Amino acid sequence: MKEIIDKNDAKTVKNLSIIREKIVNEIGRVIIGQDKVIEYFLISLFANGHCLLVGVPGLAKTLLISTISKVLNLKFSRIQFTPDLMPSDITGTDILAEDKTTGKRVFEFVKGPIFANIILADEINRTPPKTQSALLQAMQEREVTAGNNTFKLEPPFFVLATQNPIEQEGTYPLPEAQLDRFIFHIDIDYPSFEEEKQIAEFTTSQEFPEINNVIAGDEITKLQKFIFKIPVSEHIINFAVNLARISRPNEKNAPDFVKKWVNWGSGPRASQYLILASKTRAALYGRYTPTIEDVEFVANPILQHRILLNFAAEAEGIRSKDLIEKLIKYTKKKIG
Repeated sequence: MKEIIDKNDAKTVKNLSIIREKIVNEIGRVIIGQDKVIEYFLISLFANGHCLLVGVPGLAKTLLISTISKVLNLKFSRIQFTPDLMPSDITGTDILAEDKTTGKRVFEFVKGPIFANIILADEINRTPPKTQSALLQAMQEREVTAGNNTFKLEPPFFVLATQNPIEQEGTYPLPEAQLDRFIFHIDIDYPSFEEEKQIAEFTTSQEFPEINNVIAGDEITKLQKFIFKIPVSEHIINFAVNLARISRPNEKNAPDFVKKWVNWGSGPRASQYLILASKTRAALYGRYTPTIEDVEFVANPILQHRILLNFAAEAEGIRSKDLIEKLIKYTKKKIG
Protein backbone atom coordinates (compact mmCIF):
# COMPACT_ATOMS: atom_id res chain seq x y z
CA MET A 1 0.00 0.00 0.00
CA LYS A 2 1.29 3.41 -0.94
CA GLU A 3 1.32 5.65 2.12
CA ILE A 4 0.43 9.33 2.09
CA ILE A 5 3.70 11.14 2.72
CA ASP A 6 3.04 14.37 0.86
CA LYS A 7 2.77 17.31 3.28
CA ASN A 8 -0.01 18.85 1.21
CA ASP A 9 -2.02 15.62 1.43
CA ALA A 10 -1.56 15.50 5.20
CA LYS A 11 -2.68 19.13 5.41
CA THR A 12 -5.76 18.37 3.27
CA VAL A 13 -6.81 15.49 5.53
CA LYS A 14 -6.48 17.69 8.60
CA ASN A 15 -8.40 20.48 6.89
CA LEU A 16 -11.20 18.10 5.95
CA SER A 17 -11.64 17.00 9.55
CA ILE A 18 -11.85 20.67 10.62
CA ILE A 19 -14.46 21.33 7.91
CA ARG A 20 -16.49 18.34 9.14
CA GLU A 21 -16.56 19.74 12.68
CA LYS A 22 -17.65 23.19 11.45
CA ILE A 23 -20.43 21.73 9.29
CA VAL A 24 -21.70 19.53 12.13
CA ASN A 25 -21.68 22.50 14.52
CA GLU A 26 -23.64 24.70 12.11
CA ILE A 27 -26.23 22.00 11.39
CA GLY A 28 -26.51 21.39 15.14
CA ARG A 29 -27.76 24.96 15.59
CA VAL A 30 -30.97 23.95 13.77
CA ILE A 31 -31.16 20.15 13.86
CA ILE A 32 -31.33 18.35 17.21
CA GLY A 33 -30.02 14.79 17.22
CA GLN A 34 -29.70 12.72 14.01
CA ASP A 35 -25.90 12.63 14.44
CA LYS A 36 -25.49 9.39 12.52
CA VAL A 37 -27.69 10.62 9.66
CA ILE A 38 -25.63 13.81 9.37
CA GLU A 39 -22.44 11.75 9.28
CA TYR A 40 -23.84 9.62 6.46
CA PHE A 41 -24.76 12.83 4.62
CA LEU A 42 -21.23 14.16 4.84
CA ILE A 43 -19.70 10.86 3.75
CA SER A 44 -22.05 10.78 0.77
CA LEU A 45 -21.28 14.38 -0.15
CA PHE A 46 -17.49 14.05 -0.16
CA ALA A 47 -17.70 10.61 -1.80
CA ASN A 48 -19.66 12.31 -4.61
CA GLY A 49 -22.72 10.10 -4.07
CA HIS A 50 -26.47 10.43 -3.56
CA CYS A 51 -28.71 9.58 -0.59
CA LEU A 52 -32.18 8.09 -0.19
CA LEU A 53 -33.80 9.07 3.12
CA VAL A 54 -36.63 6.91 4.41
CA GLY A 55 -38.68 8.09 7.37
CA VAL A 56 -42.19 8.95 8.50
CA PRO A 57 -43.39 12.57 8.19
CA GLY A 58 -42.27 15.05 10.83
CA LEU A 59 -38.71 13.84 11.31
CA ALA A 60 -37.17 17.00 9.78
CA LYS A 61 -35.92 15.34 6.59
CA THR A 62 -36.65 18.40 4.45
CA LEU A 63 -35.36 20.82 7.10
CA LEU A 64 -32.14 18.85 7.41
CA ILE A 65 -31.52 18.92 3.65
CA SER A 66 -32.27 22.64 3.29
CA THR A 67 -30.01 23.39 6.28
CA ILE A 68 -27.17 21.43 4.70
CA SER A 69 -27.54 23.39 1.46
CA LYS A 70 -27.16 26.66 3.39
CA VAL A 71 -24.11 25.44 5.30
CA LEU A 72 -22.48 24.34 2.05
CA ASN A 73 -23.30 27.55 0.15
CA LEU A 74 -24.66 25.61 -2.82
CA LYS A 75 -27.54 26.18 -5.21
CA PHE A 76 -30.52 24.28 -3.80
CA SER A 77 -33.53 23.02 -5.74
CA ARG A 78 -36.58 21.22 -4.39
CA ILE A 79 -38.68 18.99 -6.65
CA GLN A 80 -41.98 17.80 -5.21
CA PHE A 81 -42.68 14.45 -6.85
CA THR A 82 -46.37 13.94 -7.68
CA PRO A 83 -48.24 11.47 -9.93
CA ASP A 84 -48.68 14.11 -12.67
CA LEU A 85 -45.02 15.24 -12.72
CA MET A 86 -43.46 14.91 -16.18
CA PRO A 87 -39.79 14.26 -17.06
CA SER A 88 -39.55 17.72 -18.65
CA ASP A 89 -40.65 19.24 -15.32
CA ILE A 90 -37.36 17.96 -13.94
CA THR A 91 -34.88 18.28 -16.80
CA GLY A 92 -36.31 21.29 -18.63
CA THR A 93 -38.05 21.84 -21.96
CA ASP A 94 -37.69 23.57 -25.33
CA ILE A 95 -39.78 26.70 -25.82
CA LEU A 96 -40.36 28.73 -28.97
CA ALA A 97 -38.54 32.06 -28.66
CA GLU A 98 -37.68 34.90 -30.97
CA ASP A 99 -34.06 35.55 -31.92
CA LYS A 100 -33.64 39.31 -31.31
CA THR A 101 -30.86 39.66 -33.90
CA THR A 102 -32.57 37.92 -36.82
CA GLY A 103 -36.21 38.09 -35.80
CA LYS A 104 -36.60 34.40 -36.52
CA ARG A 105 -38.33 32.03 -34.16
CA VAL A 106 -36.11 29.33 -32.70
CA PHE A 107 -36.40 26.69 -30.03
CA GLU A 108 -34.63 27.57 -26.82
CA PHE A 109 -33.96 25.12 -23.99
CA VAL A 110 -35.13 26.31 -20.58
CA LYS A 111 -33.28 24.44 -17.85
CA GLY A 112 -35.34 22.66 -15.23
CA PRO A 113 -34.77 22.36 -11.46
CA ILE A 114 -32.27 19.52 -11.96
CA PHE A 115 -29.70 22.20 -12.81
CA ALA A 116 -28.62 22.89 -9.24
CA ASN A 117 -26.00 21.56 -6.82
CA ILE A 118 -28.26 19.97 -4.21
CA ILE A 119 -31.52 18.43 -5.39
CA LEU A 120 -34.22 17.53 -2.90
CA ALA A 121 -36.36 14.89 -4.61
CA ASP A 122 -39.21 15.02 -2.12
CA GLU A 123 -41.38 11.88 -1.90
CA ILE A 124 -39.64 10.42 -4.96
CA ASN A 125 -41.84 7.32 -4.95
CA ARG A 126 -45.01 9.32 -5.65
CA THR A 127 -44.25 9.72 -9.35
CA PRO A 128 -44.32 6.99 -12.03
CA PRO A 129 -41.10 5.22 -13.11
CA LYS A 130 -41.03 7.16 -16.40
CA THR A 131 -40.56 10.40 -14.48
CA GLN A 132 -38.26 8.85 -11.87
CA SER A 133 -35.98 7.76 -14.71
CA ALA A 134 -35.42 11.40 -15.66
CA LEU A 135 -32.96 11.46 -12.76
CA LEU A 136 -30.94 8.43 -13.89
CA GLN A 137 -28.60 10.13 -16.37
CA ALA A 138 -28.12 13.11 -14.08
CA MET A 139 -27.25 10.93 -11.09
CA GLN A 140 -24.80 8.69 -12.96
CA GLU A 141 -23.22 10.83 -15.70
CA ARG A 142 -23.85 14.26 -14.17
CA GLU A 143 -25.39 15.47 -17.41
CA VAL A 144 -28.81 15.94 -19.00
CA THR A 145 -29.75 15.13 -22.60
CA ALA A 146 -32.61 17.09 -24.16
CA GLY A 147 -33.29 16.61 -27.84
CA ASN A 148 -29.95 16.61 -29.65
CA ASN A 149 -28.13 18.51 -26.92
CA THR A 150 -26.33 17.30 -23.83
CA PHE A 151 -25.80 19.69 -20.92
CA LYS A 152 -23.22 19.15 -18.20
CA LEU A 153 -24.36 19.65 -14.61
CA GLU A 154 -22.27 21.99 -12.52
CA PRO A 155 -20.31 20.14 -9.81
CA PRO A 156 -20.83 19.30 -7.06
CA PHE A 157 -24.11 17.54 -7.82
CA PHE A 158 -25.90 15.80 -4.99
CA VAL A 159 -29.39 14.21 -5.02
CA LEU A 160 -31.17 13.74 -1.69
CA ALA A 161 -34.41 11.84 -2.14
CA THR A 162 -37.03 11.28 0.56
CA GLN A 163 -39.55 8.49 0.89
CA ASN A 164 -42.37 7.73 3.33
CA PRO A 165 -42.21 4.04 4.36
CA ILE A 166 -45.73 3.85 5.77
CA GLU A 167 -48.17 5.31 3.23
CA GLN A 168 -48.09 3.11 0.11
CA GLU A 169 -51.30 4.22 -1.60
CA GLY A 170 -50.53 6.22 -4.74
CA THR A 171 -46.83 5.34 -4.70
CA TYR A 172 -44.55 3.57 -7.16
CA PRO A 173 -41.58 1.41 -6.17
CA LEU A 174 -38.23 2.78 -7.31
CA PRO A 175 -36.67 0.74 -10.15
CA GLU A 176 -33.67 -1.33 -9.06
CA ALA A 177 -31.46 0.59 -11.49
CA GLN A 178 -32.37 3.83 -9.75
CA LEU A 179 -31.98 2.43 -6.24
CA ASP A 180 -28.48 1.30 -7.18
CA ARG A 181 -27.53 4.90 -8.01
CA PHE A 182 -27.90 5.88 -4.34
CA ILE A 183 -24.76 5.30 -2.32
CA PHE A 184 -26.80 5.25 0.91
CA HIS A 185 -30.28 4.19 1.97
CA ILE A 186 -30.67 6.02 5.30
CA ASP A 187 -33.45 5.15 7.74
CA ILE A 188 -34.39 8.09 9.94
CA ASP A 189 -35.73 6.99 13.32
CA TYR A 190 -37.76 8.82 15.93
CA PRO A 191 -35.73 11.01 18.30
CA SER A 192 -35.04 9.96 21.87
CA PHE A 193 -37.15 11.41 24.71
CA GLU A 194 -34.55 14.04 25.58
CA GLU A 195 -34.06 15.00 21.92
CA GLU A 196 -37.80 15.29 21.33
CA LYS A 197 -38.11 17.41 24.47
CA GLN A 198 -35.40 19.77 23.14
CA ILE A 199 -37.09 19.86 19.72
CA ALA A 200 -40.46 20.78 21.23
CA GLU A 201 -38.92 23.54 23.34
CA PHE A 202 -36.63 24.91 20.62
CA THR A 203 -39.19 25.03 17.78
CA THR A 204 -41.94 26.65 19.86
CA SER A 205 -39.94 29.34 21.62
CA GLN A 206 -37.69 30.96 19.01
CA GLU A 207 -36.99 31.40 15.33
CA PHE A 208 -34.36 29.30 13.62
CA PRO A 209 -30.94 30.97 13.76
CA GLU A 210 -29.10 32.20 10.69
CA ILE A 211 -26.83 29.55 9.23
CA ASN A 212 -23.25 30.42 8.29
CA ASN A 213 -21.60 29.14 5.13
CA VAL A 214 -18.72 26.79 5.83
CA ILE A 215 -17.51 25.64 2.43
CA ALA A 216 -18.13 26.53 -1.22
CA GLY A 217 -18.77 24.26 -4.18
CA ASP A 218 -15.34 24.49 -5.80
CA GLU A 219 -13.63 23.45 -2.57
CA ILE A 220 -16.02 20.51 -2.17
CA THR A 221 -15.15 19.37 -5.71
CA LYS A 222 -11.41 19.51 -4.92
CA LEU A 223 -11.91 17.45 -1.76
CA GLN A 224 -14.03 14.90 -3.65
CA LYS A 225 -11.14 14.40 -6.09
CA PHE A 226 -8.69 14.14 -3.19
CA ILE A 227 -10.66 11.26 -1.63
CA PHE A 228 -9.69 9.06 -4.60
CA LYS A 229 -6.00 9.56 -3.73
CA ILE A 230 -6.39 8.06 -0.26
CA PRO A 231 -4.67 4.66 -0.11
CA VAL A 232 -6.46 1.50 1.01
CA SER A 233 -4.75 -1.67 2.21
CA GLU A 234 -5.39 -4.90 0.33
CA HIS A 235 -6.85 -6.35 3.54
CA ILE A 236 -9.60 -3.70 3.58
CA ILE A 237 -10.32 -4.16 -0.13
CA ASN A 238 -10.62 -7.93 0.37
CA PHE A 239 -12.98 -7.40 3.30
CA ALA A 240 -15.24 -5.02 1.36
CA VAL A 241 -15.35 -7.12 -1.81
CA ASN A 242 -16.01 -10.35 0.11
CA LEU A 243 -18.76 -8.66 2.12
CA ALA A 244 -20.54 -7.65 -1.09
CA ARG A 245 -19.98 -10.94 -2.89
CA ILE A 246 -21.26 -13.28 -0.16
CA SER A 247 -24.60 -11.46 -0.20
CA ARG A 248 -25.30 -13.21 -3.53
CA PRO A 249 -27.05 -16.58 -3.07
CA ASN A 250 -25.44 -18.04 -6.22
CA GLU A 251 -21.92 -17.22 -5.01
CA LYS A 252 -20.13 -20.48 -4.14
CA ASN A 253 -18.73 -19.01 -0.89
CA ALA A 254 -22.07 -17.58 0.23
CA PRO A 255 -23.14 -18.77 3.71
CA ASP A 256 -26.18 -20.98 4.11
CA PHE A 257 -28.30 -18.19 5.63
CA VAL A 258 -27.83 -16.12 2.45
CA LYS A 259 -28.94 -19.02 0.25
CA LYS A 260 -31.93 -19.48 2.53
CA TRP A 261 -33.10 -15.85 2.83
CA VAL A 262 -31.83 -13.90 -0.20
CA ASN A 263 -33.35 -13.72 -3.67
CA TRP A 264 -30.84 -11.25 -5.09
CA GLY A 265 -27.58 -9.93 -3.68
CA SER A 266 -25.64 -6.70 -4.12
CA GLY A 267 -23.83 -5.89 -7.37
CA PRO A 268 -20.26 -4.67 -7.97
CA ARG A 269 -21.26 -1.07 -7.24
CA ALA A 270 -21.65 -2.10 -3.58
CA SER A 271 -17.96 -3.07 -3.42
CA GLN A 272 -16.94 0.24 -4.95
CA TYR A 273 -19.10 2.25 -2.55
CA LEU A 274 -17.93 0.29 0.51
CA ILE A 275 -14.33 1.23 -0.26
CA LEU A 276 -15.04 4.81 -1.34
CA ALA A 277 -17.31 5.57 1.63
CA SER A 278 -14.87 4.06 4.13
CA LYS A 279 -12.04 6.15 2.66
CA THR A 280 -14.21 9.26 2.97
CA ARG A 281 -15.12 8.54 6.59
CA ALA A 282 -11.47 8.04 7.48
CA ALA A 283 -10.51 11.39 5.90
CA LEU A 284 -13.39 13.19 7.62
CA TYR A 285 -11.87 12.13 10.94
CA GLY A 286 -8.34 13.10 9.97
CA ARG A 287 -7.08 9.59 9.20
CA TYR A 288 -5.01 8.72 6.13
CA THR A 289 -6.46 5.28 5.41
CA PRO A 290 -9.67 3.40 6.33
CA THR A 291 -10.07 0.55 8.78
CA ILE A 292 -12.45 -2.41 9.08
CA GLU A 293 -14.55 -0.27 11.46
CA ASP A 294 -15.06 2.30 8.70
CA VAL A 295 -16.34 -0.40 6.33
CA GLU A 296 -18.67 -1.71 9.07
CA PHE A 297 -20.07 1.78 9.70
CA VAL A 298 -21.09 2.32 6.06
CA ALA A 299 -22.10 -1.28 5.28
CA ASN A 300 -25.74 -1.12 6.36
CA PRO A 301 -26.90 1.95 4.37
CA ILE A 302 -24.91 0.77 1.33
CA LEU A 303 -26.15 -2.83 1.27
CA GLN A 304 -29.72 -2.77 2.57
CA HIS A 305 -31.32 -1.46 -0.64
CA ARG A 306 -29.14 -3.74 -2.78
CA ILE A 307 -30.19 -7.02 -1.15
CA LEU A 308 -33.61 -8.46 -1.97
CA LEU A 309 -34.89 -10.84 0.69
CA ASN A 310 -37.25 -13.71 -0.16
CA PHE A 311 -40.49 -14.94 1.37
CA ALA A 312 -38.69 -17.29 3.77
CA ALA A 313 -36.88 -14.33 5.33
CA GLU A 314 -40.11 -12.36 5.59
CA ALA A 315 -41.87 -15.33 7.22
CA GLU A 316 -39.13 -15.59 9.84
CA GLY A 317 -39.11 -11.84 10.50
CA ILE A 318 -35.62 -11.31 9.06
CA ARG A 319 -34.90 -7.74 7.97
CA SER A 320 -32.13 -6.49 5.70
CA LYS A 321 -30.39 -4.98 8.74
CA ASP A 322 -30.36 -8.36 10.50
CA LEU A 323 -28.91 -10.06 7.45
CA ILE A 324 -26.17 -7.42 7.00
CA GLU A 325 -25.10 -7.80 10.64
CA LYS A 326 -24.73 -11.53 10.08
CA LEU A 327 -22.81 -10.89 6.84
CA ILE A 328 -20.35 -8.59 8.66
CA LYS A 329 -19.78 -11.13 11.46
CA TYR A 330 -19.34 -13.94 8.93
CA THR A 331 -16.85 -11.94 6.83
CA LYS A 332 -14.84 -10.86 9.89
CA LYS A 333 -14.64 -14.46 11.03
CA LYS A 334 -13.45 -15.63 7.62
CA ILE A 335 -10.97 -12.89 6.67
CA GLY A 336 -11.39 -10.01 9.16
